[in-house]
Amino acid sequence: MSTPPLIDPFARAITYLRVSVTDRCDFRCVYCMAENMTFLPKKELLTLEELDRMCSAFVRMGVEKLRITGGEPLVRRDIMTFFRSMTRHLESGALKELTVTTNGSQLARFADDLFDAGVRRINVSLDTLDEDKFARVTRWGRLPQVLKGIDAAQKAGLRVKINVVALKGFNEDELFRLTEWCAERDMDLTFIEVMPMGDLGGEDRVGQYWSLKDLRGQLRERYTLTDLDYRTGGPARYVRLEETGQQVGFITPLTHNFCESCNRVRLTCTGELYMCLGQEDMADLRAPLRASESDAPLEDAIRAAIGRKPKGHDFDYSRQRADGQVSRHMSHTGG
Repeated sequence: MSTPPLIDPFARAITYLRVSVTDRCDFRCVYCMAENMTFLPKKELLTLEELDRMCSAFVRMGVEKLRITGGEPLVRRDIMTFFRSMTRHLESGALKELTVTTNGSQLARFADDLFDAGVRRINVSLDTLDEDKFARVTRWGRLPQVLKGIDAAQKAGLRVKINVVALKGFNEDELFRLTEWCAERDMDLTFIEVMPMGDLGGEDRVGQYWSLKDLRGQLRERYTLTDLDYRTGGPARYVRLEETGQQVGFITPLTHNFCESCNRVRLTCTGELYMCLGQEDMADLRAPLRASESDAPLEDAIRAAIGRKPKGHDFDYSRQRADGQVSRHMSHTGG
C-alpha cells in the first residue's frame, strides 16, 4: 500500500470493495428487479480497462478484498480478462481475496477459469431446490443449470457458500431441506432478509419479508445453535449447527442493524461509489477517472467520498411499509 489507508468519519477502515461489473442479468428475480427491465446503455459502463484502473486505485489505498458482483457478473463479455488482470494484486500480496457473487448460471463455463485467476471462494444465490418454484422466483432461470454450475465450481476447487433470501410464504417450507442439502455438500449457508431496493413492478416488499429472528427460531427447534465470534468484516452473524457441524450466517439489515462494523463500499458498473447500500448518497468516480491520465484526481475523489460515509442505513419494516427504501435496483448497486 503506497498511500494512507481509507478511514471513514467513524474510524472504520475501508478494506472491502464490492464492484458491480454489469447491471444486466440472465435472471429476473422477483425481489431484485422488474421483469421488463431497462438496462443502461453500454457506453455508460466502465470498460474492463477502467474497472482495472479503478480497482487498482482502491487496492493501493488499502482495500484488501474485492467482491465482483452484478447483475450477473459472468454475463459480461470478456469478464475473465478483468479477473486475470486482478491476479497481479493477489500475487503481490496487496489484495488478500478476490471473490464473486453469482446466480450460478454461468459457472459450468467459468469455474476453472475463476480458480486459475486466483478466486477461491464464491457465493451462489439460490433460494429454493424446487425446480418449479425456482423458475417462478427467478422468472427466467432454470435450476438444473445452476446445480450443474455448483458441481463444476466444487470440482474446480472453489469453496461455495449458498445465499438464500428468506421469502415469506415461498421458501419457509424448505428451511430444513436447504440446510441439510448444504451440509451434505459441505457448503456454508447464509440467510438474507429481503431489502427494500427499487421498484419491482407491483411486488409486495412487506409481503415478501420473513424475519430471520423467526427463521432462526425454527432452526433452533431442530438443531443446537452455537453463536460464533467468526467475522468476515461483512454483515453476517454466524452460528454453528452442532448436529451437522456446518456454519450458518444471518444477514439482518431489518431486524438487526449491522452497520457498526461496516468496512465496505460499493462501486457500480458506471463508476458511482455508494458509501452505504441503504442510502442514496453517492460519488461519481467515472468523471475524475476519465478526466486525467493521472490517478491523483481519482484518489482525491475516493478519499472525499469515504469522508461522507454515514454511520448506518435506515431500512425499517416495523410500520408495515418499506421505510428507508431506496430507488435504485439491487442489480444497479451490485448484489
